[in-house]
Amino acid sequence: MTYPTPMMATSRWTEATDPMCLPPHAQTALLVDATWTRYAVMGDSIAEGTGDASPGYTTSPWADRVAAALRTVHPDLDYLNTGRMGATSGRVVETQLSTVLEFGPDLIHITCGSNDLWSPEADLRRTADNLELLFSAAYDSGATVTTLTLADAFVGEDMLRMRDGVIAVNELVRNLAAKYGAVLLDLWNHPLRLRPELLSADRIHFTMNGHAVLASEMVRALHDRLIRSADAKS
Repeated sequence: MTYPTPMMATSRWTEATDPMCLPPHAQTALLVDATWTRYAVMGDSIAEGTGDASPGYTTSPWADRVAAALRTVHPDLDYLNTGRMGATSGRVVETQLSTVLEFGPDLIHITCGSNDLWSPEADLRRTADNLELLFSAAYDSGATVTTLTLADAFVGEDMLRMRDGVIAVNELVRNLAAKYGAVLLDLWNHPLRLRPELLSADRIHFTMNGHAVLASEMVRALHDRLIRSADAKS
């Protein structure tokens, strides 16, 4: 899909006019063949949905939006989000994984690993092992698994120092998505990253205009999975 120049001031857009956002009826149309009825999300603040409000956009995190879109197809959809601000990959394994698996989801999202980089004892091998455990457990449950990579939207010296680490974690996520057949939303070079109003006051998390776009892109990614699954069965 081709988007307009990403550096356009987003203040002139609303959720209804944002060219990167799918309107509700379009999201429903893309998910009409979805069979998922139990949706679980686990991970860090991205999973939880941290972010500042954006004028003209509903204050609703991306995963809640995806759940709402799925409910237009399956009104009885059950949704669980265990994501927590600051959660490392190890904490997700220790405090969220069993809860998610006990929920019995048929659609699981995993986002974590970047918080590991803040530790003075950051160990990419340990992060890789934790992520492997999460992805393998989700895959073994029989659920469809989704994930994402972080966008190249770093602002400030502290965040720029983390850039190489995030590149490494993103590569772990890409490899695990390929290994376990997960739906991957790769945001690293997405034009959304260049929006001047993308980041919240903390200069880390997306504002709600970013969450709205992220939700639309996840709906598109789920639709692509539905198409590929249908083609494989034909």
